[in-house]
Amino acid sequence: MISKISSSNTLYGALAYNQNKIESDHAKVIFSQKMIENRDGNINIHTCLQSFEPYLIANRKTEKPVFHASINPDPNDVLTDEQLSEIAQEYMQKMGYGEQPFVVYKHEDIARTHIHIVSLRVDEEGRKISDKFEHRRSMDVCRELEQKYGLIPADQKQRYGGLPLKPIKHDAGDIKHQIANIIRPIARDYHFLSLKEYKALLSLYNAGMEEIRGEAKGKLYSGIVYTALNDKGEKTGSPFKSSLFGKSTGIAALEKRIKKSAFIIKDKALKDRSKQIISAAMKTCSDFEGTLQKQGISVIFRTNSEGRIYGATFIDHTQKCVFNGSRLGKEFSANVFNDLFSQTANNPIIETNRFSSENTTDFGDIFNIFSSTGALPEDPDDQQYIRRKKKKKNKYVYN
Repeated sequence: MISKISSSNTLYGALAYNQNKIESDHAKVIFSQKMIENRDGNINIHTCLQSFEPYLIANRKTEKPVFHASINPDPNDVLTDEQLSEIAQEYMQKMGYGEQPFVVYKHEDIARTHIHIVSLRVDEEGRKISDKFEHRRSMDVCRELEQKYGLIPADQKQRYGGLPLKPIKHDAGDIKHQIANIIRPIARDYHFLSLKEYKALLSLYNAGMEEIRGEAKGKLYSGIVYTALNDKGEKTGSPFKSSLFGKSTGIAALEKRIKKSAFIIKDKALKDRSKQIISAAMKTCSDFEGTLQKQGISVIFRTNSEGRIYGATFIDHTQKCVFNGSRLGKEFSANVFNDLFSQTANNPIIETNRFSSENTTDFGDIFNIFSSTGALPEDPDDQQYIRRKKKKKNKYVYN
């Protein structure tokens, strides 16, 4: 069983997220404590806000008073609503929130049934509840509950690496939720040095990203929109503004992440491992992709209309780092790979310009982005991609 905890200063966002699941018949409330109910005995956003309001008014100095946790049993664990309710109550008690108002939602929008708990980090007198060593304590509590309820224990990789990311599937529905499941952990956990590298990483999971810039009412703006990609790397469906997924996936947070990543990558010398593995794989070249995959590294090549490589991006999933080849060193530049693979009988099969976009896109008035069609303005590069795909059917991406 795995737990994830987040904190924020927006109570409405946490409640709305779960309420939307209820309205789409993908979730329900299975337990509540110290919460006001409607006359029909149900709980909604309005009654939740009323229940939490006295605590928020009493709040003294806590900047992010909202507690939002998800508890994820193994997909093979079969638990009743009563058992999930008991697990939630024991979890909150052991984490120090046993006397707080909280509501427990059971989610069934994906194959893995799980629960969400929304509460507050301040007590009725406005004092902050200690979050010292919270994530470590949460893992310990999960181990205790696994033993008590005879649940399948989470392995070490799951405990420290979180839940595995899964590519977006268009036939699974709820695209917005699928995109959220990709971009939130990636924006939080991975290190990248540019939006281009971030975009390349997202593309591995069929998620697309565009930076938008323009002017509205005399003011300049910039932002991020996300879309789903099909298996050919083409945008599909309606775009979603980053604000729908929280501040962590917006341009301000991503730029801050880029600055932090630059320091961490340099301070911890994270390039060294990737360079060693890639160098070794280049010596064999007969199974370049397979060799890298065994070491937890994905590679994306970008080519022009003539099939010449003009860029390479490497994603080290073990260290959670993204590197353009040129950043790793001259020995990993596009020209080197062109020469390397042209001399090799077993050339790698390389994707055309699926993930390229050196420059940001100006979509004009941001309010026109979300028109009745829900589609982004046409990107000329996509048309080039389609034409090239017809000519070069033997190309695809390594990942």
